[in-house]
Amino acid sequence: MKVTDKDVAYVADLANLELSAGERTAMVRDLNSILGYIDKLNQLDTSNVEPMAQVSDRYGIDQGKQGSERFSYATRDDIVEGLRKSLPQEVALQNAPDADGTFFRVPKVIER
Repeated sequence: MKVTDKDVAYVADLANLELSAGERTAMVRDLNSILGYIDKLNQLDTSNVEPMAQVSDRYGIDQGKQGSERFSYATRDDIVEGLRKSLPQEVALQNAPDADGTFFRVPKVIER
């Protein structure tokens, strides 16, 4: 799949970016280069490669452990340890530059 100038213009429009013709041309070239490299990687036989959490061992604490066990220190159980009360609405709004008593008022940023 090749990225076209039309694709870049469409995504830039979605992101509300104004790209010059030169920037669009460079973006098309760069994105196609990335996709070309991904195509090269997809040609590799990875059927015998074990899934891993990191591609580098430098982050593993215990080098004696295998696979994802080496990285178990980086995760924790998702346990709720007592719910905290939310900030009272009055307190949250007291320093707001513009509020209507219930919500923050912010300037409109989308023109379309």
